[in-house]
Amino acid sequence: MFGAFRATSVASGGLLWKTPWKLSVTRKANARSRLKKVDAVIEAVRASGVQCGSLERALELPKEHEMPAKDKYTVFSATAKGYRKGIHKVPKWTRLTLRTNPKGF
Repeated sequence: MFGAFRATSVASGGLLWKTPWKLSVTRKANARSRLKKVDAVIEAVRASGVQCGSLERALELPKEHEMPAKDKYTVFSATAKGYRKGIHKVPKWTRLTLRTNPKGF
């Protein structure tokens, strides 16, 4: 129980989630970079002349430079204090389009 071979929280309880409470500068830069890359792909598809419903919906989304920092790094959460939580707390947040939030939040 005690000493060199004592049980650690990982060994006794399984996977230990260590999510920081705020995004680091590097993770924020990577998030902005992903948003810019998505904007570039949407623009390339638009310029190619292809027409589809998903492209029309994508063109309605705000571009990275049009978004306030609050929308880039946080998302609406009905359960969170202040109704916002860090974007990195959302499962698979790097693969989702989280650019729009309810009005007033």
